[in-house]
Amino acid sequence: MPPKTVRKRNGRTVPYDRARIAGAVRRAARAVGASDELGRRAADRVEALLSEREAATVEEIQDAVERALIALGASEVAKAYILYRSGRAASRRAAGALGVHDDLKLGLDVLRILEARYLRRDEEGRIAETPREFFSRVAHAVAEAELEWSGDDERARLEEEFFEAMTRREFLPNSPALMNAGTRLGQLAACFVLPVEDSIDGIFTTLSAMAKIHQSGGGTGFSFSRLRPKGDVVASTGGVASGPLSFMGVYDETTDVIRQGGRRRGANMGTLRADHPDIMDFVRAKTEGDRLTNFNISVAATDAFLEAAARGSDYDLVNPRTGKPSGRANAGAVMDLVAASAWGSGEPGMLFIDAVNRANPTPSLGEIESTNPCGEQPLLPYEACVLGSVNLAACVGRSSDGTQVDWDKLARLVRLGVRFLDDCIEASRWPIEEIACATRGNRKMGLGVMGLADMLFELGLAYDSDEGVELGGRVMAFVKKHAHAASRELALARGQFPNFPGSIWAGGDPMRNAAVTTVAPTGTISLIAGTSSGIEPRFALVALRTLLAGSRMLETAPAFERAMRGRGLASEELMAEVSRSGSVRGIEALPEDIRHVYATALDIAPEWHVRMQAAFQAHTDSAVSKTVNLPSGSTPADVRNVFGLAHELGCKGITVYRYGSRREQVLSLHGPREVGIDFCGDGRDCGT
Repeated sequence: MPPKTVRKRNGRTVPYDRARIAGAVRRAARAVGASDELGRRAADRVEALLSEREAATVEEIQDAVERALIALGASEVAKAYILYRSGRAASRRAAGALGVHDDLKLGLDVLRILEARYLRRDEEGRIAETPREFFSRVAHAVAEAELEWSGDDERARLEEEFFEAMTRREFLPNSPALMNAGTRLGQLAACFVLPVEDSIDGIFTTLSAMAKIHQSGGGTGFSFSRLRPKGDVVASTGGVASGPLSFMGVYDETTDVIRQGGRRRGANMGTLRADHPDIMDFVRAKTEGDRLTNFNISVAATDAFLEAAARGSDYDLVNPRTGKPSGRANAGAVMDLVAASAWGSGEPGMLFIDAVNRANPTPSLGEIESTNPCGEQPLLPYEACVLGSVNLAACVGRSSDGTQVDWDKLARLVRLGVRFLDDCIEASRWPIEEIACATRGNRKMGLGVMGLADMLFELGLAYDSDEGVELGGRVMAFVKKHAHAASRELALARGQFPNFPGSIWAGGDPMRNAAVTTVAPTGTISLIAGTSSGIEPRFALVALRTLLAGSRMLETAPAFERAMRGRGLASEELMAEVSRSGSVRGIEALPEDIRHVYATALDIAPEWHVRMQAAFQAHTDSAVSKTVNLPSGSTPADVRNVFGLAHELGCKGITVYRYGSRREQVLSLHGPREVGIDFCGDGRDCGT
């Protein structure tokens, strides 16, 4: 019989938990490429070694684990476990300096992020909860919504499942849910779109709503296409209009003032139709000094405009005040300017607005004109959306038969994620009544994924390969299938979304949510999960991530480290060489399969970036946030080709970024000049 209790380092006694031993051994085994089955065998041996004890200390159990691994002939796993123990001891000391008790063994980098942004503080600014209490707060607050339809036993069961999924970092919701659940603010959504009407009252009413949303941690999207162009007549005053860009500047300055309570950078999306008379000024807006620093911008391009651009023909510019043509422009020249501007600054992106509206789930309510700040969530005016992401890297299983996708686990997490997000819609406190009505009317959610690149690493598949792209599409098709099934089941139990009769779903099975799946960038939550962001390739195998306040954090791909150790290739010299370029493709001393599989963002040709995005978009209700990373030597023609391919393959939008095109960028390679940078930053949102 194993011990009944375990005495923790803080003196507290807890029940003995075999799963914790097996899990620790599995992590050590994965670090050197050994089978997950070793966890069970080691736990058996530990229990045999401690069978005479009623109670044991943590240190005694860990000593027994080391002895068990050596007895089982797993010396490499034993070494990895010893290193893990040593690292945990160092992490505990550093966590103490931060004022955080690492009661979930999350590691120092994650603790820094939680300490800076998510953990509650008392009135004097001191940390007032541990990571375990933090996740418990979120799980409890969201599960409280279950009482609307279920008894307390079901609520308690779901609360435990939500807690376990988050603490294992297998599923995480968007940052506002993590920050605000169980607090006075209680606003849980990340994504909002607000209307901008062509009147002073409309413009500044929206500005007020934007300020409230940013204060609650959300991001906002706007179409400025309804505003009359610069120089147009203003009948009420006899003057002339200042145009969309002037009001975007007002919104930008207001965002700068709000700063989202100091925890999260204010983020906006501004779109303008390609046929707006001010389109050329809009395209140039981010290339002229430090303008609109709190905005991402995208050109809302129709199919007709894109076809004219391909032909190089002229098209009409339309005054939104009159609805009549007010000039002509050459579509090819406009596209060249868009490509040149994106080449120079990463903006504007392209929003394929007709593709977006062909997939609009509620066309009877009007056309979609804009998206959230990162482009993955097209929304109607006043709609909000709560996002959540399943960690694909956590859905890889290892056995003596090899490594494969754990489809059963993925299905379970997807269904749990849908339940969590639907509860969030119910539990959230919305900033204004118009948002509450629109959001509850359609109940859109954004269930997506993160960790694709790490999953591919674990499976030995290159991102830039037919096999990698095929798996990506298969994974998202599977996610969509189970997410839709979960929404249908909730509709039967809770009722379909109120606007169902006028939706694309009318006449079929009831749906709880007008849209279910989205692929978000997962900037900060992927750092918490310890995995790659969204469906992006790893930017580098070793890189520096710039956090909001300008501080930096070293980021290394865990799967790469494990592979190097498992193959006996790990060395300080190798990691130093990789840190200089971020890539292994040019290191000829490494085996060819390593150089092929461990591709990074700048290794991958642009068409493979687009093909992967298209593979996910084919099975996603809303849209896919994805950046095509281009080497510094790329040309504006390369950018234009990316835009054309993305439209051809059915994407709803596309963003490019040429390495080094901005003075400050979120991710950079770890070269010699970067040594000595302080990594203990404030952990706030790394970009939008």
